[in-house]
Amino acid sequence: MIQRSVRYGPHRVRRVEYDRFGDPSVLVLRDAPLPTPKALEVRVRVRAAALNPKDVLLRKGRMRWLGGARFPRTMGYDFAGEVDALGDGVDALAVGDRVFGMLGRHAGGALAESLVCSLGELAVMPDRLSFEEAAGVPLAALTAVQGLRDSGRVKPDDAVLINGGSGGVGVYAIQIARVLGARVTTLSSEANLALCARLGAHETLDYRVATPFAQRRWDCVFDVFGNRSFGEVRPSLAPLGTYVTTVPAARNVIDHVRTAVGFPRARLVVVESRGSDLEHIADWLDAGIVKPVIDSVFDLSEVAEAQRRVESRRARGKVVIRVG
Repeated sequence: MIQRSVRYGPHRVRRVEYDRFGDPSVLVLRDAPLPTPKALEVRVRVRAAALNPKDVLLRKGRMRWLGGARFPRTMGYDFAGEVDALGDGVDALAVGDRVFGMLGRHAGGALAESLVCSLGELAVMPDRLSFEEAAGVPLAALTAVQGLRDSGRVKPDDAVLINGGSGGVGVYAIQIARVLGARVTTLSSEANLALCARLGAHETLDYRVATPFAQRRWDCVFDVFGNRSFGEVRPSLAPLGTYVTTVPAARNVIDHVRTAVGFPRARLVVVESRGSDLEHIADWLDAGIVKPVIDSVFDLSEVAEAQRRVESRRARGKVVIRVG
């Protein structure tokens, strides 16, 4: 359990903050002023939020260039909740609408009872989803869409290999690659082969025994787990193939730049919060074509334990925080 503030008033909200980099024990649950939306902004009463590996890296200080130089820092990007205030010029939504989204600002702030965001950072939530299910979608599904469709340029009948198919991004990458018409192979632990198959993978491989980079040709290798390099994958890429990674390591940035022209190429996907993409994802969710996968749900006061679960890299799907 993390440290709590003592009391909250009618114009105060609880949110997760930290005053220094470190392990999960640095996280503190404090009260803060209720935010006020500006023009073209929306205030959301947060019902659930989700964690991502990015939250862990930021808390550890591994991405110091993000979030500014000052403390305390806030945390969290994914959220689902209800609109409870509208800024001037917002007429596409009404108070009470159920919405979900991803904060695009580097500082985060979704791990709070209330947040303010722009219209372009959210979409109307599918009715069939709970708040916990919806909160686990945005960042991971947006990463999958932008990684496969935009960076990987995946098209029907492409051979796609997803390394890490059971993680937060991987579970959506499998389903969205299928939506794009690809032939999907996953690389995961033996314990997660059945999950990958259930999500739609045509072929599931155990990373301990499989050799998918020998005598195979892939149109796209999506390394969502982050332990495969472009140098390792390149010999198995098709002539116009693409290696896509989500890990902003120096090596991946260099590979991205060096292969800007020509093929095979490497691409580092840096997810963007796009309302238009969220609307497409909402349509797929509403139709049951894409389904959320939740590993576990924690209360807001248990965020330290939730981060330890993410840090273990054993979560199957998303780790979600129940806010209110």
